[in-house]
Amino acid sequence: MKISAIIPVKTFSNAKSRLNLANDVKEHLCKIMFEEVLHTISIANSIDSVIIVSKDQEVFDIAKKFNVIEIEDKTESGVNNAVSLADEYLNKNSFDASIVFPQDIPFIKTQDIDFLLQFQSSPNCTLIVPSRKFDGTNALMRMPTNLMKTHYDEDSYKIHLNVGREKTKNTSLVFVKRIMMDIDDDSDLKYCLHQKEKLDFCNKITKLLE
Repeated sequence: MKISAIIPVKTFSNAKSRLNLANDVKEHLCKIMFEEVLHTISIANSIDSVIIVSKDQEVFDIAKKFNVIEIEDKTESGVNNAVSLADEYLNKNSFDASIVFPQDIPFIKTQDIDFLLQFQSSPNCTLIVPSRKFDGTNALMRMPTNLMKTHYDEDSYKIHLNVGREKTKNTSLVFVKRIMMDIDDDSDLKYCLHQKEKLDFCNKITKLLE
């Protein structure tokens, strides 16, 4: 099975408006989160390729050392459009499945991806990992890659679950703690740091916030 990860990445300077941090600190945090996510996904044995979709050249500069597929999102008109650009590439290049991950789940580990894929039960399958607050989708696996369009918006995991069930009975909601740990606001940042996952990375964030 040929699987690609898709990571849509918003321009760093425009990301994470809900974090109460100075702009330069916020931008640096976005960069180190993205690099941590990309590092983890790129070394996962179950992922054959990683697609980065972004408008920001800084994103591609970071991504170069990870041997990814780069797709420019000239309009940066939202996650759904970014994913659709990746979908076009996957459909043309005979990929069997894709998993969409956000750029802000730095505590993900390779074993979390392996665990998620254990729930893949047929050639027609949708797997959804919600965010910790159940207000978004932190992983969306689609097999085949054109099974359904994405619906990233308010309560996106509910929409993905409902649309997935319309497309295939093999649709599951999967709870994977570290994938569910995204950083959108100050409460997320505090919670994640207290979980003591990836201590070296936590120390890097703590140093940045000093």
